[in-house]
Amino acid sequence: MGIDPHQQELYSGLIRLHILHHAAHEGIFGLWIIEELAGHGYKLSPGTLYPMLHNLERKGYLRSSEKRDGRRIRRVYRATPLGRRALEAAKAKVRELFEEVFEET
Repeated sequence: MGIDPHQQELYSGLIRLHILHHAAHEGIFGLWIIEELAGHGYKLSPGTLYPMLHNLERKGYLRSSEKRDGRRIRRVYRATPLGRRALEAAKAKVRELFEEVFEET
């Protein structure tokens, strides 16, 4: 089940957190994260994803480097210490929101 494109803006923060989560565990690259997010119902084009990655890097949450993969060179992104701290802080906020949204009345 995909996400309505009109709701994409609503989910952009969740997508960024998802990116930070994976980048905190391992190096990620564009096509891999597009496929990973698609598995969760997020349909992102490279034209949407790469500006998001560049913005996270510009703000200091990610750091990228070029890695050779055979004949191909990939830009690999990893979370910085700032990105890891931001992710930990966001986890607490997401947990709080989750509990409130799913709280039984």
